[in-house]
Amino acid sequence: MLGARILLRSAMETLGILIYLNQKMEAVLEEKEKFDDFSKLTSRLMLGSKDGSTRHESVNILTVLEKCNKKYPGIFDLYKVLSESAHPNYEGVCSGYSYINEQDYETIFENQWKTKYGDRLEDSMLLCLRTFEDEYNDVWSVVFERLEHWIEENDEKLEAEKTGI
Repeated sequence: MLGARILLRSAMETLGILIYLNQKMEAVLEEKEKFDDFSKLTSRLMLGSKDGSTRHESVNILTVLEKCNKKYPGIFDLYKVLSESAHPNYEGVCSGYSYINEQDYETIFENQWKTKYGDRLEDSMLLCLRTFEDEYNDVWSVVFERLEHWIEENDEKLEAEKTGI
């Protein structure tokens, strides 16, 4: 169960990147953001690192998911709950592997993941997968094609901006 929650957390990060890129492409098309800024962002998203192993600084996934939460309220909260399980803190260590009987001052060590989250995992996975499917099939494909046409139509302008002419 813990492994499934960690994988779902990772899937939520991938979903977040897709939603965020769709939002940024729309912003370029609506001329709310410059194409050059979008280009730099995509480099940071795809080539960025936190350890300095690449020349691009990565984008913070929490920032990405906060932006996605505007379109899909609750996505950020679900991610935070999944993150608690993945880290070696109270949820990830104590609560997931033990039960505390406060009345008898007793700790019972046993796997609690299925008891705590078994009934919610499937719904959360379906929500993530359906949202990804919609964002990829219905949003990304349309926005990406519009962006391609926009780039073709604005090629001379983009080249001039790039060269500073």
